[in-house]
Amino acid sequence: MPPNALENLARIGQLKVEPRNDAEVRRMLDMARIRLADAQIGSLSAEGRFTSAYNAAHAAALAALRWHGYRSENRYTVFQCLTHTLNWPAHQWRALDMAHQKRNLAEYEGYLEIEESQITQLCILVTDLIENTTKMTEAL
Repeated sequence: MPPNALENLARIGQLKVEPRNDAEVRRMLDMARIRLADAQIGSLSAEGRFTSAYNAAHAAALAALRWHGYRSENRYTVFQCLTHTLNWPAHQWRALDMAHQKRNLAEYEGYLEIEESQITQLCILVTDLIENTTKMTEAL
């Protein structure tokens, strides 16, 4: 991870420096796990499962960012920073960005077209995200 990448984002106002709060990070990871479990309840609507999976992704990605001592009010930036917080390759965080775009269409335009396979893939990616964030927070 480039040591100055997150600092640079803070300097230009994309991130806010905020001391790490381990209890907050744990709560976010717990929330991510709960929302991921909700996303896997087959009796929920596809829209509900997608929203739960997306929210799980955001909570876990924000936990990773908070663990590094930063916060962002921009959901896209939280996902984009995964390349710096967890060393995720671009194709992984960009998949979350695609989910973010779908979420925005649903939230702001009332339009969500989602397939079961997309929900399944998002849940797999979120599982990895939660595991990676958990390992990082337990490593030090």
